[in-house]
Amino acid sequence: MHAIGPLDGRYRDRLQQVSDHFSEFAYMQHRVEVEVEYLVALLSMDPPLPQLAGLPLSPLLLERLRSIYRGFSDQDAQWVKQTELSGGAEGGPALATNHDVKAVEYFIKSRLSAMASEPGLSELRRVKEFVHFGLTSQDINNTSYPLMLLRFLRNVYLPKLAQLLCVLDSFARKWAQVPLLARTHGQPASPTRVGKELMVFVERLKTQMEHLAALPHCAKLGGATGNLNAHKVAYPDRDWIATCNAFVANLGLQRLQCTTQIEHYDNMAAIFDGARRVNVILIDLARDIWTYISQGLFKQKPKAGEIGSSTMPHKINPIDFENAEGNLGIANAILEHLSSKLPISRLQRDLTDSTVSRNIGVPLGHTMLALDSLLKGLGKLLLDEAAVSADLNGHWEVTAEAIQTVLRREQVDGAYELLKEETQGKAMTEESVKRLIDKLEEDATIKLEAGDERRKRRTGWRVTRLCGHLLKSERQT
Repeated sequence: MHAIGPLDGRYRDRLQQVSDHFSEFAYMQHRVEVEVEYLVALLSMDPPLPQLAGLPLSPLLLERLRSIYRGFSDQDAQWVKQTELSGGAEGGPALATNHDVKAVEYFIKSRLSAMASEPGLSELRRVKEFVHFGLTSQDINNTSYPLMLLRFLRNVYLPKLAQLLCVLDSFARKWAQVPLLARTHGQPASPTRVGKELMVFVERLKTQMEHLAALPHCAKLGGATGNLNAHKVAYPDRDWIATCNAFVANLGLQRLQCTTQIEHYDNMAAIFDGARRVNVILIDLARDIWTYISQGLFKQKPKAGEIGSSTMPHKINPIDFENAEGNLGIANAILEHLSSKLPISRLQRDLTDSTVSRNIGVPLGHTMLALDSLLKGLGKLLLDEAAVSADLNGHWEVTAEAIQTVLRREQVDGAYELLKEETQGKAMTEESVKRLIDKLEEDATIKLEAGDERRKRRTGWRVTRLCGHLLKSERQT
C-alpha cells in the first residue's frame, strides 16, 4: 500500500519472476555467485597458484563453496546490507563500508571463516584473500547484470513471448479463410483475411525474437582499468586473459576483450533496443485489436463479476489491450534511456551507469505486465463473422482494384481512369457493380485497338467472366 510505483504495489503479485531476477536480493545473490565462481576458477588453475597449492578442489569443497550463493537467504542479504550501511554485522567489520560490493566480499570471507571450522575444510582460512583477487567492483557488477539478464530472457521473457506467438498463430490459422474489409488511411480498401492480418504480427514477432535470441550477452572482467594489471603484477607468468575468458564462458557469457573499468554496454544496449522493437510491434497489435473491437468485428467474452464502467452497465471495455499499450509505452521510454545512456561513460569510468543499471528490471516488469494483459485480452476475443461479412458487403466499391487490373491486363486503354470515374468517393452496391460490369464489357471491346475482331470478343468475354466471378465470391462472403 505504501509502494512508490505500481510494480511493487498494485502489480507486485504478478511479477514474482521479475523480482526473482532483478530485485536487490537477486542482484546481491548474483554478485555472491560471481565472486564464489571466480574463487573456484582460481582454485582450479593448472598449475595451481603457489599460495593455493595443496588445496585439492574436492567435491565436498565445491559443494560447500557453492552453497554460499545457492543457499543465500534474506538473513544473508540483511548481513550484506548492514555491513554496507552501518557495520557491526556478526563476523563483519565494525564500521560501514558504504560500498555494496565490498560488503559482498566481506560476507563471503565471513562464511569461509565459519566453514573453516568444519571437518576437512580448515584450509579455507588461507584462501580468504583470494576472494575478489585482482578485481574491481565493476568486474562483479558487469558480470552479474548480464547473467541476470540472460537468465531472465531465456527462462521468463522469451517463453512468455513464445506463448503469445502461439496464441496469435492459432488464431491466424483458425481464421485463415475469413474475408475482412481492409482499411488503409482509415478508408475501405481491397479485401484481406482475418488470419493473414494476424499472421503479419506472427512473422514480425518471430523475426525480432530470433534477432534478440542471437544477441551475445557480454561481461567485463579486466581489473581496475580493463588491463588485468594487478593480475599480471602478482603472477606475470600466467595467461590471465585465457583464465578470465574461460571463467566468463563457464558462466554462459562472452568476455569483452578490450574495455575501460566498465563494460561498454553496447551489446546490452542492443538487447534493450531489440526488446523495444518487440514492444513497438505489440503496441501496433494492441491498437489494431482495439480498433477491430470498436468496429464491432471482435466481441469480448463477459466475465462474471467484472464491471466495465462505473455508470454504464452494458460496457465491456478493451481494458487489457489498453493496459498493455500503456505498460509497453512506459517500458519503451526506459529501455530507450538504458540503451542510449549506458554506453556513455566519461574517460575510463564514471558512476552514472550504476544508478541507471539498477533500473533494468523496471521496463522488463512493465513488459511482462503487458504480455500478460495481451494474453488475457486475446483469451476473451470472439470473432463476429456476421459483422465482418456485413462490413465487407457494405463496400462493393473495393472490387474496383481487381476489375481495373484485369482491364489493364487485357490492354484496355485508360482502365484505371475509367474505374476512378465510376467508383471514387462513391458507395457501391452489388447491383451498381453489376451495372458497371455490363458497361465495362461494352467499353472493353470498344477501347481495344482496332483490327482483331476475334481478340475483341475474347477480351470482352474474359472481363465478363472475371467480374462475374468477383460478384459470386463477394456474395458467398
